[in-house]
Amino acid sequence: MLHSGAMKLYSDFTGPRTGQVIIDVIAALSIAAWVWFGVTIYQLVLNLSAFGVQLQQAGAGFRQTMTDVGENLGSVPVIGGGIRAPFDGASGAGAALEQAGIDQQIAVNQLATVFGIGIAVLPIAMILLIWLIPRLRFVRRAGNAQAIMASSAGVDLLALRALANQKMAVIAEVDPDAMAAWRRGDESVMRRLAQLELRSAGVRLD
Repeated sequence: MLHSGAMKLYSDFTGPRTGQVIIDVIAALSIAAWVWFGVTIYQLVLNLSAFGVQLQQAGAGFRQTMTDVGENLGSVPVIGGGIRAPFDGASGAGAALEQAGIDQQIAVNQLATVFGIGIAVLPIAMILLIWLIPRLRFVRRAGNAQAIMASSAGVDLLALRALANQKMAVIAEVDPDAMAAWRRGDESVMRRLAQLELRSAGVRLD
């Protein structure tokens, strides 16, 4: 049965349709696997930022401690200002250590993102190139065949396309002189030729 106006994702014929479904499942699973692999690599590389976290915490703790000591000693009359200065310097060193830990985490995060995306993108792009383009071509070809068949001269046009596109051996099985039959408007031959073209497009005509 021919259904016009609806997008056809799969062939009406069991064999080709089964093949399409299997390929779609394999493609979807492959894409999911590469996404999982990319996320896994991202997480593994991101784990390296643990050192940066420790460095940041150590630097923050040291900075705060030196700041507190400096403030406490700085409150001592007369000598407080002179005693505080070395602790303020040490607090600055702690701040630098804290910033180094933050910078290390940022760098690791960027590296993890690049590795995670980079590892997954190319294989996924190749899968889409190999799988999606032929599927889109099938959808377009099936849609065109349905549209032609729905027109007033559908059988005639499809028969002519079959004469142009199908193998000579296949056409000869329909009629040894299929072109002459088409020219004289042999409805039986034209319908069988149209069926050849529709079948190659995955569309059934009952």
